[in-house]
Amino acid sequence: MPAAAPFSWIRPEPWGIHVVPADCWVDPSRAVDHALVTHGHADHARGGHGRTVATPETLAIMELRYRTGAEDDAGQIPHKAVPVEYGETIRLPGGVDATYIPAGHVLGSAQILLEHAGERVIVTGDYKRRADPTCAPFEVAPCDIFITEATFGLPVFCHPPIEEEMAKLLERLAAHPDRCVLVGAYALGKAQRVIAELRAVGHRQPIYLHGAMEKMCRLYEEHGIDLGELRLVSDHTKEEMRGHVVISPPGALNDRWSRRLPEPVTAMASGWMRVRQRARQRNVELPLVISDHADWGELTRTIEEVDAQENWITHGREDALLRWCQLHQRRARALALVGYEDEDD
Repeated sequence: MPAAAPFSWIRPEPWGIHVVPADCWVDPSRAVDHALVTHGHADHARGGHGRTVATPETLAIMELRYRTGAEDDAGQIPHKAVPVEYGETIRLPGGVDATYIPAGHVLGSAQILLEHAGERVIVTGDYKRRADPTCAPFEVAPCDIFITEATFGLPVFCHPPIEEEMAKLLERLAAHPDRCVLVGAYALGKAQRVIAELRAVGHRQPIYLHGAMEKMCRLYEEHGIDLGELRLVSDHTKEEMRGHVVISPPGALNDRWSRRLPEPVTAMASGWMRVRQRARQRNVELPLVISDHADWGELTRTIEEVDAQENWITHGREDALLRWCQLHQRRARALALVGYEDEDD
């Protein structure tokens, strides 16, 4: 198989993807003058950019999480936010067009299609192929270069149907009516998905929230996502929370805060719960394999469906997916980007 072509107008650097003619960066891990952002997780989005191009939902998330619209000492807002709707194409400097396409990861998440000199490049950011009631579904788009994540890029990762994990949660809840089930879930995306999936399988009871979850859940509701009745743990007694689901950040599962709950059954919603050692390390009684990333089968299927001339693999288990591409006669290379972690697993 021929080697990958040399980098031309789009170049991977350690801190992000550099779009050279436009002098802008995709998901840079440090502050830059001009950033294109795929979604609001902290390993892809940050404050301090001079100009940020993203979907309206991602910009709202960034404002909430990173105060990107805050005034400086002179009373000015130095950050310029440029909203782009799904399917909308904007012209960047240097004759580069950018189109934002749904990625199916979290609210507002997007793949970014970059077009220049007759070549099409897609940067996926993070994505998943499963249906999710809290965000627009992933769309397959043809391109010449496909830059894909590989968070779960090992054959061992095969995420189960979400309905099975919801059934496990509700069965445990029914089996312990005098306790609660405390689910650790990341505040952006995972928490809202768990709540929405519970509603989808008919759970209509109030769901209790750690205070750190409230603002993001309210933002989702403002963008049309129905999460049902939500209550703050701090406003209620142990007795009121018996027989209910409680959602908290993962770090609160075993800290002092959880003592106010009625004998919680500890659960964790994460694709990493497929790895038993991770569940044991967190003292998780009920591992829920729920991921907002594509699993191995979905990664390989997506590469086949996009059918790009070249695949660039980044922030994840790159070696196995690179080897799969080579075995299937698909030109590929692994990128060495830094700063991409598992915040949103």
